[in-house]
Amino acid sequence: MYLADSRTAPGVPDTAGRSPSPGRRAAVPATVLTLGTVSLVTDISSEMVTAVLPLYLVAELGLSPLGFGLLDGIHNGVGALVRLAGGRFADRGPGGHKAVAAAGYGLSALCKPLLLFAHGVPLIGAVLAADRTGKGLRTAPRDAMISLACDPTTRGRAFGVHRAMDTAGALIGPLIAFLVLRAAAGGYDAVFTVSGCTAALGVLILLLFVPGRTASPGHHSAPEGRAPLRAVARRPEVRRLTACAVLLGLTTVSDSFLYLTLQRRLDLSETWFPLLPLGTAGAFLLLAVPLGAVADRFGRRRLFLCGHLALLGAYGVLAAPLGGSPALLCLALALHGSFYAATDGVLAAAAADAVPEAVRGSGLAVVQTGQAAARFACSIAFGAAWAAWGDRTALEAAAAGLTVSAAASALLLRPSGSPENARSPQDTQSPKSAKGPAL
Repeated sequence: MYLADSRTAPGVPDTAGRSPSPGRRAAVPATVLTLGTVSLVTDISSEMVTAVLPLYLVAELGLSPLGFGLLDGIHNGVGALVRLAGGRFADRGPGGHKAVAAAGYGLSALCKPLLLFAHGVPLIGAVLAADRTGKGLRTAPRDAMISLACDPTTRGRAFGVHRAMDTAGALIGPLIAFLVLRAAAGGYDAVFTVSGCTAALGVLILLLFVPGRTASPGHHSAPEGRAPLRAVARRPEVRRLTACAVLLGLTTVSDSFLYLTLQRRLDLSETWFPLLPLGTAGAFLLLAVPLGAVADRFGRRRLFLCGHLALLGAYGVLAAPLGGSPALLCLALALHGSFYAATDGVLAAAAADAVPEAVRGSGLAVVQTGQAAARFACSIAFGAAWAAWGDRTALEAAAAGLTVSAAASALLLRPSGSPENARSPQDTQSPKSAKGPAL
């Protein structure tokens, strides 16, 4: 398998100074695989909680759709408040990307056991806010480490491998939550306990096995690394990608709402509800690496836009009056997983193309902050729309908004015609390896 190949991209020396043989596929660096393992273990922990949280809040605590929308917005969007600080400090701080990522993973790990003692909505909201703060701190530094560890021409595939490993955890987590709920007397508390122990293991792997040095060979600190954050945000490609991520994020309904809609359509019991994320994760796992390679060849921004067409298809399936058919379940979850496979790591790879190494964490944080803030707003708006109009009408409104946002984003990312704008950064860095234009 190419993942086990110890060589790097053709013509690019590896860290030991060897020049690989022509025609061999580039390896996925050890740093990417180790970070993938950290994400796999951490996602097992996170998805155990995510799988039971919607039902716990709505069925156990009796939250209304609007109340759940507020908490879900906190769960998915509060990290936007700290992503910029996390990315910037990772670029400039003494500990570098690894130290900031470790702090984020550690904070999230500490929050899992606290759910055992948070039985009211305000306390749960505070714990979720702290957990998402940890996620906000770690995401940009982790993605910066991935982008710096691999060759620019294979960045999409490297992110695809990392996201596939991360998604393997998303498959295992809900399954463990399902088994714990069936076996344990105090089901929800048992899930939170196992989740906390698993998160601690992920932090340990990061500290012991991820190297502290994240810059690519030959990289040294550049004056750009001391540039103000606003200067990073004003880079034309960063502005365009951020605007696109915000537009599309404003109409990206959260996973929890989609799963609650599916549960109502199919009249699923509470016991089976934690298994719904497995469908999304399965499609994501199967498609993340192939679509990452497609993004490297045909354009990362183009694939990012196309991925939202799969999300639009999922909205259409859920809003259509198809009854409780199992085909509805399979199709909606497959489209949902395809959306993530075509957008999650691909956006990070595209953002890494737009910024130099010295400000990589900051540039990734700007784009990711815009997307997270937009999804936070979408969760609140969708919860209010569900409470006012019902789930079907709210989904139809989201689908209409996504159609408009995708069209506007296509115009934003359209090449202007000049050579520097029509070609992606990896095209200019490695002309022989360029396989096609980036949108």
